[in-house]
Order: sequence, then structure tokens, then C-alpha cells
Amino acid sequence: MNIREMTIEDYDDIMALFRVTPGIGIREADSRYATEAYLIRNPGLSFIAIADGKVIGCVMCGHDGRRGYLQHLVVMPAYRKQGIGEKLFMSCINALQEIGIYKTHIFVFKSNDPANKFWSDKGWNFRDDINMYSFNSSSNENV
Repeated sequence: MNIREMTIEDYDDIMALFRVTPGIGIREADSRYATEAYLIRNPGLSFIAIADGKVIGCVMCGHDGRRGYLQHLVVMPAYRKQGIGEKLFMSCINALQEIGIYKTHIFVFKSNDPANKFWSDKGWNFRDDINMYSFNSSSNENV
């Protein structure tokens, strides 16, 4: 198993992985164009795991200059429980630390029990002291 920086050339493999993974929401913000723009804005922060010649995991990471944000940590079910998810997110944490960002957040659907357990088991703190609000300036609800 090898971990390397994600590139836009990985897009089709990553989307195929997302589509077969329960709990992952795919929106227009995950389009090829938007993903490429995200990778350009956040160079060196997103990673994929490769085994047996195929993409078996990925994590996308960005920042706002103060905090890091993870999106879409996914590992194929057949490769889970081998530490790949932790290696992926730690690649992000280490890359963020190199640019001076020491606190990172991830948003997880409340209904995604396996993901919520994963993050809790890895020592991430569940926040019940803040509320998240979203505003959609588009008429498209799937942005």
C-alpha cells in the first residue's frame, strides 16, 4: 500500500470509490472542475492510498488560513481495519502542520455511524458546543 498526493488525474477513480461508499454525499461541489479548483487552492494537502494497482482510499483536505478541514475520508471496505484511514488523515495533519495549521475539523453526517465511531475512536472530539449553519445562494439544492 502506498500513499501519495492526490491529483486531478485520480478524479475518476476517486468518484468511483465515493459512489460505492455508504455515507458519502456527492454534490455538484464534487464535480471534476470543482475538485481541480480545490486541489489547486490547497496544494499538497489531499492524498490517496493505492494497493494492488488501484485507488483504495482517499482524503481531501483544505484550509481557511486558520483551521484545516477534511472531506471525504474513504477506504474501500475490503481494506478497512488496516490503519489506512489513519495514515491518510495523518498525512493531511502533517501537511497542515508544515504550513502552521494545528487544528482540523471534519463534518460527518449524523447518520454515518461507522464514520462517527471511526473519528471518536481516533481521539477526535465530538463538538456539541457549536451549531453549523449553511446558506445556499444558488437555486440548485445540490451544490
